[in-house]
Amino acid sequence: MIDNSYLLGLFGGTSTFSSSQGVATASALARKKAQPTPPWSSSAVVPEQDALVRSALGGRRLIDESGAKLDVSSASEDYRRLFALYQGLDTLNALVNRAGTKGISTTEMSLITKRFDQGLKEIGSYVASAPLNDVRLVAGVTESISKSSAGVRRDSAVSITSPIHEGDVDAPVAAFDGAVVFDINVKRLNDTFNVRIDLSEMGGATRTLGSVTAFINDKLEAAGLETRIGRERKAAEPRTIQSGGKTITLPAGPDQWSLAIRGVSTEAVSFAAPDPSDAVYVVQGNGTAGGHQLLKFQADTASAATTAAPRIGETQWVEGRVAQTPLPDGIRTVRASATGPDGSVWLVADMEEGLGNQPIKGQSDVALIKLDSAGRLVSSRALGAASTASGYALAVDADGRVAVAGSVTGALVPGQSGEVATEADSFVTLFDAAGQELWSQRRGARAADEATDVAFSADGQIVVTGRAKSSMPGAAALGGWDSYVQTFSSSQPYPTAAWTATLEGTLQFGTSGDDAVQATAVSGNSLYTAGEENGRLVVRRFQLTPGGAPQLLSTRDLGAMSGEIKGLEVDQGQVIIAGVTRNAGLDVGTITQAHNGGKDAFVATLSEDLTSSGAERLTYIGTADEEAVSDVRLLNGKIWMTGTAARPLGVDEKEPVNGYLSRIDPLTGAVEWSQTWAGDSAKAQPLTLAVATGGTSFLDRLGLPSGEIVQSESRRLVDATSLRVGDRFAVVPASGGRPVNVTIDARDTLQTLARKIEMASGARLKVTVASESATSDKAPKGLNAVQAGMQRLSIMARDGREGAVLVSGEPGRDALAGLGLSAGFIGPTATNDGPRTFGLDLPQALSLATKEDRTASGERLQAAMKAVRDAYRALAPAPAPSASSGTVPAYLTNQLANYQAALARLGG
Repeated sequence: MIDNSYLLGLFGGTSTFSSSQGVATASALARKKAQPTPPWSSSAVVPEQDALVRSALGGRRLIDESGAKLDVSSASEDYRRLFALYQGLDTLNALVNRAGTKGISTTEMSLITKRFDQGLKEIGSYVASAPLNDVRLVAGVTESISKSSAGVRRDSAVSITSPIHEGDVDAPVAAFDGAVVFDINVKRLNDTFNVRIDLSEMGGATRTLGSVTAFINDKLEAAGLETRIGRERKAAEPRTIQSGGKTITLPAGPDQWSLAIRGVSTEAVSFAAPDPSDAVYVVQGNGTAGGHQLLKFQADTASAATTAAPRIGETQWVEGRVAQTPLPDGIRTVRASATGPDGSVWLVADMEEGLGNQPIKGQSDVALIKLDSAGRLVSSRALGAASTASGYALAVDADGRVAVAGSVTGALVPGQSGEVATEADSFVTLFDAAGQELWSQRRGARAADEATDVAFSADGQIVVTGRAKSSMPGAAALGGWDSYVQTFSSSQPYPTAAWTATLEGTLQFGTSGDDAVQATAVSGNSLYTAGEENGRLVVRRFQLTPGGAPQLLSTRDLGAMSGEIKGLEVDQGQVIIAGVTRNAGLDVGTITQAHNGGKDAFVATLSEDLTSSGAERLTYIGTADEEAVSDVRLLNGKIWMTGTAARPLGVDEKEPVNGYLSRIDPLTGAVEWSQTWAGDSAKAQPLTLAVATGGTSFLDRLGLPSGEIVQSESRRLVDATSLRVGDRFAVVPASGGRPVNVTIDARDTLQTLARKIEMASGARLKVTVASESATSDKAPKGLNAVQAGMQRLSIMARDGREGAVLVSGEPGRDALAGLGLSAGFIGPTATNDGPRTFGLDLPQALSLATKEDRTASGERLQAAMKAVRDAYRALAPAPAPSASSGTVPAYLTNQLANYQAALARLGG
């Protein structure tokens, strides 16, 4: 068969039926000539990975335009810049791979980490300044519309309780059985209304949800109030289980029903019930998936007016428990809890991700969480750390002020990372009763230090205790880890002025070995500390003096620690210490119960001045196995203790773990009441305790809180998000130009920030505040105190404009992270009269610290390298018109036919 295209080629003709393979080959050759060979091509000669690592560690720049070779002389300089950027990204990727090499030394890892961080900055600076002509690159993402994941809660007067009934809505409700009496208190302007609800007034009427809510609403209407009580249905859904490797769908269970308080903005609603009893709250880790719960118990089941009973949907019930509510997702652990004068429960939690609508700025942060007495989330406040933070202590005073203490690495106040940025420093933050920050103080040694406890003195001082590896400001180091105490006072020049904190004094104490304060208590003007000093259990008493450092009054050494302190209380002239120890002979007077072997819990009572006396008592509690105490609290002269139940030493972590709660008489050592329970997947891990006088009542059976339902919260961004004053980001025109900073102020709201962004963009961006309505999936029942919608920022290019680029603030003060906005280009990614835009999506916060961090960093770099390859393809010139197109003239077709006939004759 003769190839027609070959024959036509001999005579300068073309054919409409020429070979497609030949056309493709010619087209490919044309492209090769138009685009230079990229460094990712298999034919390109590029350095080996080891050579890239050596070059980077040797201090050479990652991006070298002069080293990027182009094998097409007419190629655009955009190619050279893309190839240089690609080589820089490849070098960073080589550093990631080297960091994951088994057996790498600590010294080399430190060098690699430092060079990696420097390289990220170099890449970011280059992308921001590289003069590309035909494509556009941004270090972040490319979006036509960007919406903040951080949100500000809208006001709401709708509150949904935990489920109180399941099944037929017209069936009698067990929670309404018996004597049901409670008060609904409503404040309206200057008037207060008290509406007594007594279901005995319904006579013999069946107590269904409909009949009871109608009875209540008649009472509210008669009082001239607009608030109403309704019902809320949670529809049952089919469930799936795994059995024999198969997924089996189970039928839906019964519907669940909750009470719904539907108020109005002009009426503040609260609930109260007669004959309340004391409450004990346990925060626990539950199951194997990282979930947490709040458990609420009656402090004295024998004398409580209301009998505790399991509620709808709750699991692992034990006698005395009146409520079980889930805590928000995102919590890594909870180390401290306390109750407020309004009956609320405060928690200090460590977070690895933001709670709900509060993204965090760093790798971890501290959240102050407020729950109502029913265990529902009222508010959460992120500390706003730029890198990492841990919360260790929490205290609430009689006015409802809350102090939180712990440690922070990196910036807390924007732009200030401490004397040594990589070392942890102590911090203390004071909040008002609504959870709004009044002030924060960071006081650190040059080496690592951390605040481990905090308390309020009788005159309102904040007392912080902790440990430090070197001298704290204004104190002298003793060697090893030292204990320390600091005191702060607060002041406000006039009612609307900002609060300020003053350091009154610092005292560092201990031995030349390792020391740490593990528990603190304040009684009058006396401060007590208990902790470990060079392996010994030491209790100290100090005198608090306004305007100066505490003065040591007395010290008591109780012997070898061999454990840890979990609680310190002062009550009726006695100092009560509790914890765990293997020491069977602690130096404390009379032993009421001997050590049982292994690690036992203990409770010791000492005199107030710490001198030895015949009234001292020591009780060991436990078995021959390992006891674990997580937290201890004093309530009405009784010690409450929680932790995980005894387990043999060295037991497999996969084995079941049970939680316990016990009430102990500190004088006799008698365990007066105790309960043990399992958790989901046989894992229960109690973490903290909080106690409340009069904290439980009949309201718990209905899922109703005591105290006022909070309808509105602060809309200031520094309160509603993890942002801090001084955080910032920049806006740059898409076509290039001077960046304009957008800085967070103390009074900024979403509305004021939207105006700032529009002005910074030169009206290139349109920024609105988008509202989301409250729905059942956004306000899960039994979790949020009110069912409220959210407001978020929505950013897009203004009509007919090119858009703009959002640039992250420098490490330590990046506002985009706190807003949940991605750095990058916002606008049309491709236009008829402008270059295409490509986003590397390469954040500056990448890390090599852990295996997971290295994996994530490698994936980000691979995605960024792909974006460069995509930009390279976008630079490809439009293909020239094919030489094989068009119609072959008739005379050539005739000639071709003649030649083929002649060749056929020649071939026989």
